Amino acid sequence: MATTTIGCVPLDPSPDGPVALSVRASITDKSAMDAVVDEFHSLNPDVHVTVEFADAGALQQELPGELRSGEGPDVFTVWPGSGNPASVSALEHDNLLENLSIRRFNRAMPMGVKAVTDVHSSTFAVPVTFSGIGMVYSMGALDAIGGTPPRTWTELLTLCDRARDHGKILFALGNATPWVTQLITYALVATTVYADEPDFDQNMELGKETFASSGWRTALRKYMEMEERGCFNADPLDTTYEETLDQVATGRAVGVVQVASVLSELRAVAPGLTLRMAALPATDDPDDTRMPGAVSAAYGLNPGTPHRKEALAFIDFLGSARGQNLYNRSGATLPAIPNASFTVDPAIREVAERQKAGTTVPFMDQRWPNSAVQQTHFAQVEALFAGTTDVEAALAALDKAYEERT
Repeated sequence: MATTTIGCVPLDPSPDGPVALSVRASITDKSAMDAVVDEFHSLNPDVHVTVEFADAGALQQELPGELRSGEGPDVFTVWPGSGNPASVSALEHDNLLENLSIRRFNRAMPMGVKAVTDVHSSTFAVPVTFSGIGMVYSMGALDAIGGTPPRTWTELLTLCDRARDHGKILFALGNATPWVTQLITYALVATTVYADEPDFDQNMELGKETFASSGWRTALRKYMEMEERGCFNADPLDTTYEETLDQVATGRAVGVVQVASVLSELRAVAPGLTLRMAALPATDDPDDTRMPGAVSAAYGLNPGTPHRKEALAFIDFLGSARGQNLYNRSGATLPAIPNASFTVDPAIREVAERQKAGTTVPFMDQRWPNSAVQQTHFAQVEALFAGTTDVEAALAALDKAYEERT
């Protein structure tokens, strides 16, 4: 049987017959991963790739334990940076990631990307997508209420009123799914913190800043103001991520604040939608507005895999221009390792423009010193919506979690 080439890496068929390769990925990346797996399999018919998709919260909670017990998948979603239990830093600390420093894709990685894939100058994940967090609109629903994407905070609140006057909600919000709770805070903090203090993360590390003394207070207050203004559906704490997709698909919601990969999921359930993504404004000066934009999807390799050759081939394919373009074309995101052959989806043109202009900031959890901060953020937003805490107490809880630093 002939040798098959993956990118520039030849993969010989197994003499023992087809190899079963297991992959674990986030449900939000299903369309993108399905496209990659289909192409990989067409090139490697002797490798059968099975993908298990799971909610981000479940992945973060379950994956580290499975890897420690020797029952983890061969290739799996890993979060860039250090912000949760399944992040690059956390898994590498427990020797649960294969060192990928010598892989070919590593030569083309931008230095800004390596900051969240490397630990002690060695690479432990292949980054796949550069994604944004912002407002994703159904343009048909927006036109139906006579609205346009808001560029200021005042315009945003006015659009909430307009949507409600037309029997719709502006944003579907699924805070019953824990990871969703963080997204609007991040979208607001990009402006309320980083527009004036781009070195905020470094200042936090040095003890010069806290959540309570920063624009995080403004962001949480604005989050609650959006809730009080009726920008969201009733009972966000009883609404799941999947239900928010249905609300947008059926026109009950004009849009949703989400990561860019939601575009592919919405297109899958409602192919006729015309979608656009834009930064969520937090002030009345459009020049202030920043968008969270950073490496989103990344994958690691189980150092204990019995199928190392096949797993490395899959990792290499994810890092190739062909793999990156397939993943991002299907997922409505941008390649984490840029290449000239990629065509930007019109729905995320603003993300690409902001990436080029430097008006994006890293996802906040990628710079946190431990996974407790993100989990605390989830819990505090839930408590704010439940009315069992206030902004001051939420900020104090975040500062306490940050100070643990382990």
